[in-house]
Amino acid sequence: MSSPVTVKVRRVRTHSEPLPLPRYETALAAGMDLRADIDGELTLGPLERAAVPTGLALALPPGYEAQVRPRSGLALKHGLTVLNPPGTVDADYRGEVHVLLVNLSNEPFILRRGERIAQMVVAPVTQAVLEEVAVLEATERGEGGFGSTGR
Repeated sequence: MSSPVTVKVRRVRTHSEPLPLPRYETALAAGMDLRADIDGELTLGPLERAAVPTGLALALPPGYEAQVRPRSGLALKHGLTVLNPPGTVDADYRGEVHVLLVNLSNEPFILRRGERIAQMVVAPVTQAVLEEVAVLEATERGEGGFGSTGR
């Protein structure tokens, strides 16, 4: 297991009862749960989407990103998922983190303040240098695309 990286967190709004900061729910969890920092309730109708605020802004260290991913239980039980998984929070972004949720079920979903809506994975990134060439090296797969390696 690699050593932990420090991510600074700022609450962007104040409430009389602040939500818990994201944390790992088990010792070997890869992601921390993000919560809906909303007033009251938000109803997402079938196929409706919303940018749900978390109330948090991050200062990720250079060379890291935060990936926003769906919570499997919400997806399976309620059809609620992250619209662009994984969403990326860049190391130089300092605004509030929002989760783009979509309701893929046929029923409205009522979201309440403090509910866990997504998970956040802090991960290292590598920036690439693109080198333009006239011909790419051949591989066994070649230009075979969608479904080319089987079902």
